[in-house]
Amino acid sequence: MALRKRARAQKIHLQLEELYPTVEPFLEHHDPFTLLVAVLLSAQTTDKKVNQVTPTLFNLAATPQDMAQKSAEEVLAIIRPLGLAPQKARHVVAMSQLLCSRHDGRVPANLPQLEALPGVGHKTASVVMAQAFGIPAFPVDTHVHRLAWRWGLSSGKNVEQTERDLKSLFPKSAWNKLHLQIIFFGRQYCPARGHKVDDCPICQWAFALLRQRRETQSR
Repeated sequence: MALRKRARAQKIHLQLEELYPTVEPFLEHHDPFTLLVAVLLSAQTTDKKVNQVTPTLFNLAATPQDMAQKSAEEVLAIIRPLGLAPQKARHVVAMSQLLCSRHDGRVPANLPQLEALPGVGHKTASVVMAQAFGIPAFPVDTHVHRLAWRWGLSSGKNVEQTERDLKSLFPKSAWNKLHLQIIFFGRQYCPARGHKVDDCPICQWAFALLRQRRETQSR
C-alpha cells in the first residue's frame, strides 16, 4: 500500500514538474513583512483581491515600524473589500507592534515565533517560511487539501494530517515548489465545483487506480 502510494506521488510530482517547471508566489510582496501581511489578508478571500488592496496599504506603511504607528481604522479603510476586514486590520497593526517590541522590527524565520503573532496561523507561517526564507515547509490550503484527498495521497480528514502525509511522500527539497504547483493545478484543472475527471490530467488516471484498488479489496 505504502509503496503504491509513494509511486503515485512520484508520478504526480513528475507530471506537475512538466506542467509547471517554474512557479512564482501569487501574492505581490517586496520582503518578508509585506508577504506576511499579504498572506494574513488572504484568508477567506482571493489572492486577486488582496493584490488589489496591498499596493495602497504598503504605500501607507511598508515596514513593521510604520505599520505599528497606524490605527486599525486607517488599515480598515484600505482593506475593507476583503473578507473579515475589521479583524484583519486589528491583526495587521497588532502584529506589527509585536514585531517591533519582540523581534526588533524583523519577521522571524522561525515557525513557532511566527505562529505566536496575532492573526498568524500555521498555514500563514508556513507560507512565509517557504516563500520568504526558502525554508522547507508544505503549506496546506483548500486546493492542496482537496487534491491530496482526490489523488489518494491523504485521508483528507484535516489539514494537519494532509500536511503530515504529503511531507512523508515527497522529498523535502521539493516541498516549497510543490505546494505552489498543486495550487496552480487545482485552479486550472481541478476545481471544487464542476470538476470533470476526464479533463483532469492527473485525476483521470489517479481515480482509475483508486477504483481498481477498492474493487480488488472488496472482493
